[in-house]
Amino acid sequence: MTEVRSPQRQLMPDKADRGNHEPTFLRGIANKAKRRPDYRFKDLSRCLDKPLLVYCFRKLNRKSAPGVDKVTVEEYGKNLDANLNDLIGRLKRESYKAKLVRRKHIPKAPGKTRPLGIPAIEDKLVQTAVSALLSAIYEQAFYPFSYGYRPNRGGRDAVDDLTVRMQFGRFGYVVEADIKGFFNHLDHDVLLKMVAHRVDDKRFIRLINKWLKAGILEEDQSIQYPEEGTPQGGSISPVLANIYLHYVVDDWFQRVVKPRCQGDAVLCRYADDFVCGFQYQRDAVRFYNVLPKRLGKFNLQVAEDKTNILRFSRFAPGLKNRFTFLGFEFYWSTDKKGKSRLFKRTSRKKLKIVKAALKEYVKKHRHMKIPLLINKLNRKLQGHYNYFGVVGNLSALHVPYSCVVKALYKWLNRRSQRKSFTWDRLKSLLSVIQLKYPVVKYQPAKQQRVWW
Repeated sequence: MTEVRSPQRQLMPDKADRGNHEPTFLRGIANKAKRRPDYRFKDLSRCLDKPLLVYCFRKLNRKSAPGVDKVTVEEYGKNLDANLNDLIGRLKRESYKAKLVRRKHIPKAPGKTRPLGIPAIEDKLVQTAVSALLSAIYEQAFYPFSYGYRPNRGGRDAVDDLTVRMQFGRFGYVVEADIKGFFNHLDHDVLLKMVAHRVDDKRFIRLINKWLKAGILEEDQSIQYPEEGTPQGGSISPVLANIYLHYVVDDWFQRVVKPRCQGDAVLCRYADDFVCGFQYQRDAVRFYNVLPKRLGKFNLQVAEDKTNILRFSRFAPGLKNRFTFLGFEFYWSTDKKGKSRLFKRTSRKKLKIVKAALKEYVKKHRHMKIPLLINKLNRKLQGHYNYFGVVGNLSALHVPYSCVVKALYKWLNRRSQRKSFTWDRLKSLLSVIQLKYPVVKYQPAKQQRVWW
């Protein structure tokens, strides 16, 4: 009896876009960096090939502002193949030159601004590729208590983990610290030496140096050539900042400070803002006195108004024994059962900034159609609730909600010559087009966050 075989399935070509997937050699670099912590990687500049650049181009924000050449991501991508071939040729010949970085000042707080550096799209593309290579190497060396500018880690992760550690740990004193103008005072030579600990490629390091030395085009069209620092806004700045602080703060705390402490000690850092907990006062005082000297060796200074040492214990609750970290104010109090517990609430400074920003937004956009305006406000409120929505902070979540309602009543009545909204009419409107009401949702802790 003859066997009847089903016809072979016709093979179809793979139409998947490989540019959207992470190149496999990045995982190989990461695995090797993890297995051999002292290995120095060679010929990293050869990894800046077309597949990596295509992958990095897909990651660029399509709405990002253009640099000094006024070329957008969309315009650069119209002739992507030719642009990448030309870029790779210049990288191989070492004729690639970094363009000027456009400076833009954005509001940070009432009366303060934050200077951002906006590189050209081509520079941002190469920086993203170099950042991917450095991240593959250094992510294996970074400590778990470092959270700023790292994949799958955010401010809430740092806040939640610090809360658990302080709640169940044996800590009685806290040193909260901030670095004054960190991004503006990075020592270029020291930073390149730090990178050279893991990278044995002079051409790769010279490429990083080009971005550090690139001129900055200020808003008044003047040009400055920095001798220190790295502009915020560049794709390479976050990983360089983490490398710098890894050696200056994290590794020093783990290898030098912690073994010399007579009690428990813990560090939690997000970018240049960090908190240290100590069991004994003498350890905390010693660290507080040594920290400015340690930072001074690397051209850094502590922000005196944001650096403090305080008693922080369940046995010494009070208004003075509180500290602020990433927009939250940490304090000890008793729960409904009468037990001491660590609580968090939105800091007064953050609430003031949020209220001012919401009022200004309603004022500037009061001409919009009301459903569209409320939809935009709901997105802002929901983002605020997602971050600050923790147990014990419900009353503080009502502050921005009430602020928006009052701002709507004020500025919607100024869209015409006569008063068009009463409180009853506004409440009726918000019952139909609902404004996001604050709700605290339970968020389970991530298992991989246990780092102590």
